[in-house]
Amino acid sequence: MNKSEDLHGNVPDQFPVALLIIDMINDLEFPDGERFLKPSVKAAKQIAALKQRSRDLTIPVIYVNDNFGRWRSDFKEVVEHCLKDGVRGQPLVELLYPASDDYFVLKPKHSAFFATTLDTLLEYLHVRHLILTGISADICVLFSAKDAYMREFSLSVPGDCLASDTTAHTKMALTYMERVLGADTTPSSRLDLESLSRKVLSAAG
Repeated sequence: MNKSEDLHGNVPDQFPVALLIIDMINDLEFPDGERFLKPSVKAAKQIAALKQRSRDLTIPVIYVNDNFGRWRSDFKEVVEHCLKDGVRGQPLVELLYPASDDYFVLKPKHSAFFATTLDTLLEYLHVRHLILTGISADICVLFSAKDAYMREFSLSVPGDCLASDTTAHTKMALTYMERVLGADTTPSSRLDLESLSRKVLSAAG
């Protein structure tokens, strides 16, 4: 039997690069949440601009979000909770409200790949290079970057699109990802998405 080239009967958009937005749909209602608010809003503004540039080039945008420990969680419910329940993280969702044609993946643990459908989605989208953004740089983004590296994806991790509870933790994570995982940490404002896409396509042969 030939392998299907579609997903549930619909041919998805195909592109060699994908933008992952990790855990930014977040109420920040946890003990250290206040420490995340300012750097996360700052990062969200940069991610929003990068997302728009990505969409202009038909680069798929994938929200990878924590399911808050509940397998029954629904992404739309998470979005509505963050918008309407007066939570600390409301500004993040206002800046990064998902579009109807964005993709989303719910994750139960730190990595975007662990026990999720992300592998399958990336395979059908023919993605070879990931742009990782989100929170926390030194935990969920870092764990996702390591798993992406093990799967032989090349990586961009723009430093201005990340946040942690401290600037030091973000810098340490970026240094590690650049040194060990070969990630390009060029800030999003200087990330040439068109050139990157052409380079990845050329490398794919």
